[in-house]
Amino acid sequence: MTSLKKTLAAFCCIAGLLAFGACTRHEVEIKPVEIKPIHITIDINVKVDRALDDFFGDLDEAQAE
Repeated sequence: MTSLKKTLAAFCCIAGLLAFGACTRHEVEIKPVEIKPIHITIDINVKVDRALDDFFGDLDEAQAE
């Protein structure tokens, strides 16, 4: 009978450890996504300068003559 008591005691200890291990609590914290504005600088001076040269080119030629 002593081996049966030891086996039953070991089984109860293992079952108790497994029962405590199954009682866990997990929480997931979801933080809001932070959206920041993006600043983009485009240098268009060359395009504007060429467009002004084309637009006012006739006037410059007329003044030179």
